[in-house]
Amino acid sequence: MAKAVKTNVMRRLDTEKIPYEVRTYPVDEEHLDGLHAAEMLGLDPLTVFKTLVLTGDRGQHLVCVIPVGSELDLKAVAQASGHKSVSMLPLKELLPLTGYVRGGCSPIGMKKPFPTYVDESAASLGEITFSAGARGCQVTLSPGALIRLTKGVYAPLCR
Repeated sequence: MAKAVKTNVMRRLDTEKIPYEVRTYPVDEEHLDGLHAAEMLGLDPLTVFKTLVLTGDRGQHLVCVIPVGSELDLKAVAQASGHKSVSMLPLKELLPLTGYVRGGCSPIGMKKPFPTYVDESAASLGEITFSAGARGCQVTLSPGALIRLTKGVYAPLCR
């Protein structure tokens, strides 16, 4: 197991006194997807979430947090966010916009806050796991804490 380095995500959770658990796994550059992370950590993929950044029809950015095995429904996201349409942020824009790289993007601690939407499936879970802001490092906490910290909302986001 890789040793967890304190990330901006963990610092923010510490500052807000939100309890969390850190989970690490060896990074495999060929497998940066969330299903691989869930498998490496021995977690149910329904409890492991990925962070996706999108652009709305008027140029505003938004963040979606969905189960790693699910596919985002762009129409559902547009409806939930009040946009006519949304599209995925081009990968080359991820780091400059958020401060995060693919495989290490977290809904917490981006360069600036964006409207955040968490798939409604998280609401019924006691805890969820998502990127701690670095490849190979995940945090587990209550979905309610994520909603409070990001000022997020639950919404149906997946097909």
